[in-house]
Amino acid sequence: MENNFNLPRNNKKRIVIIGAGFGGLKLAQKLSGSPYQVVVIDKQNFHQFQPLFYQVASSGIEPSSISFPVRKIFQSHSNLHFRTTELVSINADKKSITTLAGEMNYDYLVLANGVNTNYFGSDNMEKHSLPMKTTAEAINLRNRILSSFEKANLTEDADEHAKLMSVVIVGGGPTGVELAGSIAEMRRFVLPKDYPELDFSKMKILLFEAAPRVLNGMSDRAGKKALEFLEKLGVEVRLNTRIDDYDGNKISLSDGATLYARNLIWTAGVSGHQTAGIDSANYTRGNRLLVDNYNRLRPYDSIFAIGDACLIEGDDKYPNGHPQVAQVAIQQALNLARNFVTKKPWRVFKYTDKGSLATIGRNMAVADLPGFKFSGVFAWFLWLFVHLMAIVGVKNRFFIFVNWAQSYFSRDQSLRILISPYKRIKK
Repeated sequence: MENNFNLPRNNKKRIVIIGAGFGGLKLAQKLSGSPYQVVVIDKQNFHQFQPLFYQVASSGIEPSSISFPVRKIFQSHSNLHFRTTELVSINADKKSITTLAGEMNYDYLVLANGVNTNYFGSDNMEKHSLPMKTTAEAINLRNRILSSFEKANLTEDADEHAKLMSVVIVGGGPTGVELAGSIAEMRRFVLPKDYPELDFSKMKILLFEAAPRVLNGMSDRAGKKALEFLEKLGVEVRLNTRIDDYDGNKISLSDGATLYARNLIWTAGVSGHQTAGIDSANYTRGNRLLVDNYNRLRPYDSIFAIGDACLIEGDDKYPNGHPQVAQVAIQQALNLARNFVTKKPWRVFKYTDKGSLATIGRNMAVADLPGFKFSGVFAWFLWLFVHLMAIVGVKNRFFIFVNWAQSYFSRDQSLRILISPYKRIKK
């Protein structure tokens, strides 16, 4: 039985968007003022700026600065609606979805619900490692790092110091590289002041990558320069090395070696969501949905998928799928919005690569722009500008700019506070 979800009853066709990430939010914004009733569904009531999760985890910026209430974005758009619930299944024959709050009909359904962390079947890794795919997980990672140092400060056991202080990062993509560099700068400039009793020569920052280089999605030049920057910051990078197992203390490597650490951060892979009601034949590698060049899911003419969740079939330039980055999701959203409102023939999606950026530390970044590759200070300032402008909300941009400026001139992160989930004290 359909639950109307307290939506206006009118004759408008309804577009339901699952996910308020880069793609889903951009699609909704471009459909404001259109003849459609647009409903965005997400289990969180805010948009998360994922590229800066690592800065929350390393105490660089406030979690609220990279999170923006979806309802505030929709306030001035009468045809845009937001509901906080979670997708359970799709009933394509009835053109309806089932959510935790009930059933909703649609005329068009757009899956923009992104991806989850992929542990490649390792139960131990899922249980003991620390992911960083949501704001909550970034806060948890910050708490874990800080609490490890507090625990180290309570013991005189040198071996325990080394385990608690060391940080192991799995995955040499942009997230892993940026996080490793950020923690390395904390080790150099911040943590020794907070914990003068600890011997920071025991703190190891190790980055493991199964491939022969870091930043596989960028140029060889960017990968080599990033490796140089990481080594300059004292990060131990181990290439061609896979972590086979981790029990929360002992790490087993693919070469048979073992090492010990309490903090292992997993940034090595992502996987799409499999939704009940969609045939498994519609999924390909990484649980990405196979779509045509209009982002339409065959054979469902009224179901679409955009962003990390999908892979366009038949694109010779990207046979393994487009990069799972924000720009792809945004451009697919813009193209799909145009197709929904135009009276002209639908336009196929063509990705325009605007380049890639990654920052490793202060004045250390790499940039791959179309026809132009560079690194160093200028790339770092470009990274700052691009990410600052991409943040949703003027107020958020201001606070992030203040935090970055303060950190740049003082070489200090002022947000090193432990906020644990509330627990009722039993009397």
